Amino acid sequence: MYRYHCLNPIASVGLNLFSEDYQKVKEIGGSDAVLVRSAAMHDTELPDTLAAIARAGAGVNNIPLEKCAEKGIVVFNTPGANANGVKELVFAGMFYASRDIVGGIDWCLENQNDENIAKTAEKQKKNFAGTEISGKKLGVIGLGAIGVLVANAATHMGMEVYGYDPYISVNAAWNLSRSVKHISNIDEIYRECDYITIHVPLLPATKNMINAEAIALMKPTTIVLNFSRDTLVDEEAMVDALSAGRVKRYVSDFPNPTTVGAKGCIVTPHLGASTAESEDNCAIMAVRELRDYLENGNITHSVNFPDCNMAGCMTAGRVGILHRNAKGMLSRFTTLLGDEGLNIDGMANKSKGNYAYALIDVDAVVTEEVIARINAIDGVLRARKIK
Repeated sequence: MYRYHCLNPIASVGLNLFSEDYQKVKEIGGSDAVLVRSAAMHDTELPDTLAAIARAGAGVNNIPLEKCAEKGIVVFNTPGANANGVKELVFAGMFYASRDIVGGIDWCLENQNDENIAKTAEKQKKNFAGTEISGKKLGVIGLGAIGVLVANAATHMGMEVYGYDPYISVNAAWNLSRSVKHISNIDEIYRECDYITIHVPLLPATKNMINAEAIALMKPTTIVLNFSRDTLVDEEAMVDALSAGRVKRYVSDFPNPTTVGAKGCIVTPHLGASTAESEDNCAIMAVRELRDYLENGNITHSVNFPDCNMAGCMTAGRVGILHRNAKGMLSRFTTLLGDEGLNIDGMANKSKGNYAYALIDVDAVVTEEVIARINAIDGVLRARKIK
């Protein structure tokens, strides 16, 4: 029996995918798996039984990835599950910033008691006049699941789309419209585009990616949209540029004291994935990832260990070994299994940075004594009997 704990409410359409071999528990202690959305886990005590954490969403800054890796806990996320929800809000942000819809709504509320509001509105509406997005240039920085959807949809809206991603995946490249111009120098986007939207993960290399130097290249009519993470943009530099009229608007989905209420900023309360469909999709993907790992040992969409898949086990035994990415580890595993009289029928070993994962099928049942011997090898973080 596998035990799982939810740190946040998780859509029932996902939880219903757990079989009768799974039990939902009220406390994290003793659980084999955890599902989480936004709950902060950096100070959470992680039980020794915990094998996996699934984040029902893309961002994992609320999870201590290194700590989990050192304890042999695989952390999953659900890339692309909420992509359509975010894409739609990006376009809402474009419309809000282009047409001063927010200003118009505020005016209506302020004048709601005016009996002649309809007539007054005809005189006032010129104050909220804007521009159309058709025919404008859109720069999409990051062509992952969300970026590709935004870029493709924008071409159908009549926009001229520039895409920048030096690490674009083969799958994303296949899905990207041929109408999108793939840019190799990001400065071209800063200089040329009327709208710029960023869709990259938050990493040390991408923090404050849109900085004062990048902003200085932009046109004074540029609208910048950030539905990824607030710290991808140097927001103090952005607010200064807005105040000086060097940029037209900044649309962010991440409220903070720097941007809320600042001139030219339109801020929403992290609504990108706040749709029923996105929550359902994330829950479904998260549960499927957990089940495949716990039952088959397969890793898909991990953020701290390499992906590794050998489908279902068709032999008598299977063992999964999370270990440090060091020389000679694999030979130590195979030698130990051979000494135990176990013949290897299939094997995969993948690495990611400082960590690696070995998935090994053998021709006999793997005993707990064998698992204990593997766990005793220096460099092994966790060995687990899959079958």
